Amino acid sequence: MGYSLEELLAIAREASSHASKEILKIYESEDFGVDMKSDSSPLTKADRKGHEVICSYLEQTGIPILSEEGKHTAYKERKNWEQLWIVDPLDGTKEFIKRNGEFTVNIALVENQKPILGVVEAPVLGIQYYGTLKKGGFKTTNGVEDKLNPIRAFDSKSKELKVVASRSHLNQETEDFLNTLHSPEIVSMGSSLKFMMIAEGKADIYPRFAPTMEWDTAAAHAIISSLGGRVETPHGVELIYNKHNLLNPYFRVY
Repeated sequence: MGYSLEELLAIAREASSHASKEILKIYESEDFGVDMKSDSSPLTKADRKGHEVICSYLEQTGIPILSEEGKHTAYKERKNWEQLWIVDPLDGTKEFIKRNGEFTVNIALVENQKPILGVVEAPVLGIQYYGTLKKGGFKTTNGVEDKLNPIRAFDSKSKELKVVASRSHLNQETEDFLNTLHSPEIVSMGSSLKFMMIAEGKADIYPRFAPTMEWDTAAAHAIISSLGGRVETPHGVELIYNKHNLLNPYFRVY
């Protein structure tokens, strides 16, 4: 059977909630089971468990899944998928290991290379963000739902803009961008919660001049789009998904 967008959102939200509960159990335990992947990034029991739980829900939809922790299907097959789930079971593994709570579960539905549905959940914070292009964006905090306001237009000439960036890892491109603004204030956050600072109106722009993969951004991109915001390259081209190379170009969120 085919599922409506509302039904797919309900499945993704339930998958995220269940994965978050399992991830929290590991987060609160003594042993994360940390291994290193081939690219030297960390992998924990929580990444694996989150992947397993999320896939158990999404597989029922019959829509193919591209997960950071799963088998990556060859592009010659993927390129024929009109729809796919793009999943990061635990975005911000370094934040998880540091126990600072700033990590998320990310689930996106992509259609014809555009993210049309997204769920971003912060298990420690008890917050789940979600949205679709048709219904807008929402935030639940410990089960209490609020509708998010449309993202206000970005004006680079405004004074005292809030910019999402890392205080400790400002690269040259980011510094150059900050220098084009009037007295910007830097706000920091881990994982895809950086996007949610824009979604909630707590920051004005998030410039990203460092590598990210499609599963790092797809879910948050869908929520930003549901609020009328943009996730685009410095040349004004919106990010697309299910590309041959799953590495994103540099981008800005506003």
